[in-house]
Amino acid sequence: MKEAQGGGALPGTSLQRACRLLVVFCALHLSATLLYYLAGGGDLRPPRSPGAARARAPPAPPPGPANSSRAPPPDCADPSPLLVGALNVEFSRHVNLEETERLNPKVREGGRYAPEDCKALQKVAIIIPFRNRDEHLRYWLYYLHPILQRQQLDYGVYVINQGGEETFNRAKLLNIGFEEALKEYDYGCFVFSDVDLIPMDDRNIYKCYSQPRHLSVSMDKFGFRLPYNQYFGGVSALSKEQLVKINGFPNNYWGWGGEDDDIYNRLFFKGMRISRPDAVIGKCRMIRHPRDHNNEPNPQRFDRIAHTRETMNSDGLNTLSYKVVKTEKYPLYTKITVDVGSPKN
Repeated sequence: MKEAQGGGALPGTSLQRACRLLVVFCALHLSATLLYYLAGGGDLRPPRSPGAARARAPPAPPPGPANSSRAPPPDCADPSPLLVGALNVEFSRHVNLEETERLNPKVREGGRYAPEDCKALQKVAIIIPFRNRDEHLRYWLYYLHPILQRQQLDYGVYVINQGGEETFNRAKLLNIGFEEALKEYDYGCFVFSDVDLIPMDDRNIYKCYSQPRHLSVSMDKFGFRLPYNQYFGGVSALSKEQLVKINGFPNNYWGWGGEDDDIYNRLFFKGMRISRPDAVIGKCRMIRHPRDHNNEPNPQRFDRIAHTRETMNSDGLNTLSYKVVKTEKYPLYTKITVDVGSPKN
């Protein structure tokens, strides 16, 4: 018994040593871990799931000049690099609106368009006085939408349709188009175009200039010549300021003729002059047609033209009266049908 006690270790001694070593090891590990986190090498907070992290994230700031991820587009070049010059315009082939829609996928409802990769230099409303010219309108839309897009304009097309059977009043429809377009958008330029005139060169830009612009200067109807120096018919462009300065167009020209010369007189009396493209760029074609019903020559036109100076301040935008019957938004244009009254009123 004594030999056994003198020659071997007491029971549990090895276990006690192992426990001491484990305690020392744990203490060293805890100390090392504490030093690691105190030095910034770890995060003592419990981990969060990705969903929880997203739920606690502050809301994104509203888009604005300082926070927008996309820079505003640059101004469009002047002239547009998309222009191709002279165009082949002919009316022998049939066109339909479905085909024109397919060829112009970026035109929005109501005939609105703006460039995507640059900021248009002008916001232009195209005003078309209209009655019973659906075939002509199809050709106009077919040719003009591609031209206006290549010109990189921010534009809208407004067809101002005179309802009823009263004598046609082109100039009053132009005034109405001006008023109605401004209700939809802050246009600064207005191009007034007959529905049967198509430009033959896309360098003839449908925009406004420092002076009123006559665009249809070289029509095939007149042998590609200007019929007379004061001629301002067909297609013209005026800024909002220019149009307001002359009190718009006259409202009392019922029937064909005279209103264009009255407009020229108004511009002249307000100290403005007409600007034009050259005869090559200003070429355009007219769709041939018989004279419209209830649009006979106005027998009073010459007398009215002679008195423009006396009447321009009391006949125009400030005396415009009409009623909108219906507004229709089509894929390629906005059609506004109006009641313009009658010559008796």
